[in-house]
Amino acid sequence: MKLKLMKAFEETYGIGGDIRAFFAPGRVNLIGEHTDYNGGHVLPCTLHMGTYMVVRKRNDSILNFYSINMKELGIITSNLDELYFSKEADWTNYTKGVLWALVKEGYEVPCGMDVFVYGTIPGGAGLSSSASLEIVTALAVKELFGFSGLSLIELAKLCQYAENNYIGCNCGIMDQFVVAMGKKNHCMFLNTNDLTYQYVPLDLSKVKIVVTNSKVKHSLVDSQYNKRRSECEKALSELQSVVTISSLGDLSKELFDIHETAIKDPVLRLRARHAVYENQRTIEATKALKEENLMKFGRLMNDSHRSLRDDYQVSCEEIDCLVELAWNHPGTIGSRITGGGFGGCTVSIVNQDSVDSFIDHLRKGYQHATGYDAEFYLIETGDGVKELL
Repeated sequence: MKLKLMKAFEETYGIGGDIRAFFAPGRVNLIGEHTDYNGGHVLPCTLHMGTYMVVRKRNDSILNFYSINMKELGIITSNLDELYFSKEADWTNYTKGVLWALVKEGYEVPCGMDVFVYGTIPGGAGLSSSASLEIVTALAVKELFGFSGLSLIELAKLCQYAENNYIGCNCGIMDQFVVAMGKKNHCMFLNTNDLTYQYVPLDLSKVKIVVTNSKVKHSLVDSQYNKRRSECEKALSELQSVVTISSLGDLSKELFDIHETAIKDPVLRLRARHAVYENQRTIEATKALKEENLMKFGRLMNDSHRSLRDDYQVSCEEIDCLVELAWNHPGTIGSRITGGGFGGCTVSIVNQDSVDSFIDHLRKGYQHATGYDAEFYLIETGDGVKELL
């Protein structure tokens, strides 16, 4: 892959110079949704799919961006003096946002770059194509300009800052963190409150992770994602009048049940209930995975979807259809919406010998019910961001 991409880079920008290639994976979150900005736990794993970036320094301040995935846009040109968000910049806002965050933190970017991108993650599917692009940009710039003092965790924080303050999506740290720090054949059990984490072995010898793309695309910036975060902040503020906590992730289910009436708005109460209960589900699910109790893990996945559908209200008719179809298949261990919501993908754990019939069942049922043709991905895990040597 590296040689093909470097050849394509030279065909686009010309030969010569120090051309380097990098890769960052996407991610799928097995459980722990909308907990990362509520001080809770998450359990994602990194994918074999991701974003490839080939880069080369320039002798001026010009920034050139080209994506194989969006050939019709051609080369989008900018300048180090123009690190501001614009609709015309399209996908390059994510790369420019990372440069903006680095400069804001005091890292001098002395010259421009030619940038060539190829992504294998379906856009808008909820598999972190944006975080993958941000993190691969951050590592490429770090290595290209010798910012050796920046750790991968610091790069993840910078990329989250860029997405929050440059792109305008008030996301938590999960996506950037796991894309930077993921490990093949493992999930990451991450406490988003203090960024402590542990790798949990993921044995896929008897089961498969199947991600189903509803083909209903979402944009978190334009959706109600930011609204959900605001609702949780309001709920937290009201709870803090009766109990000493710094985040919803500090609460057990029992403590929440005692104090939930402090939240006056019933809708806000539901939002907070999801954040608290989902955090506890994630802790229980991680324990179940360590104990190789996949049936319990699957039940918790199903409960997670019900909560995201009913309490957090981030699902949609098409996603619910896919999940119901999965639940009705005998080979399914668990299934739920994954990602920010409002479309995107479901993630299911399926017995290995049932995968073909599972996919056939969902494909036919979904097409009949919605008219859409779903896409299916059999997930292989991968490592976090890296330079291709």
